[in-house]
Amino acid sequence: MTKKDREQVLATLESLYGQEKCGLTFSTPFELLIATILSAQCTDVRVNIVTKDLFRDCNTPEAILALGEKELQEKIKSCGLSKTKARNIMLTCDRLLSEYDGAVPKSMDELMTLPGVGRKTANVVISNAFDIPAIAVDTHVFRVSKRIGMAKGATVLAVEKELMKNIPREKWSQAHHWLIWHGRRCCTARNPKCGECQLQELCDYSK
Repeated sequence: MTKKDREQVLATLESLYGQEKCGLTFSTPFELLIATILSAQCTDVRVNIVTKDLFRDCNTPEAILALGEKELQEKIKSCGLSKTKARNIMLTCDRLLSEYDGAVPKSMDELMTLPGVGRKTANVVISNAFDIPAIAVDTHVFRVSKRIGMAKGATVLAVEKELMKNIPREKWSQAHHWLIWHGRRCCTARNPKCGECQLQELCDYSK
């Protein structure tokens, strides 16, 4: 895909999804961190239902720890993997209090040392909570960017690096959302709506 084609892809995606934001509901960096941990192998819609109740009373590390792991596991049960997620969230809350005075760190490296936080989660947090340019590669971004031809890497990290190279830095965070929403609404995993897609003439998969 040529540079001109990539620019046209981004312009088209922006025209379609330019107003779209993160699908997770949050009001603080801590809420986003917890919501993103919960989103592993779970939909944003389900996470938002769970966190609406959870964050009503427990939206700080102190409150989560006071709740207790068993009760937390019960509250997040419908998100799946509740035992592992509850344990990681408790450990993360403890670390935030002991090492960061309860604040969520802004550094990718520091975030990735927290239990339950991988590269994707760290990118989501620094991008959406702190407005630091980043591209979080989830299943939608991985699938859509490879289908279109914006990236060809075989791994999540390879795709992230390619997208960072092929997309202007000032558009990293926005493009992340554009690719996600295109994957949800048009370029679905099964039976993508190629006939309706405005990227059809540029897309490697369609060709």
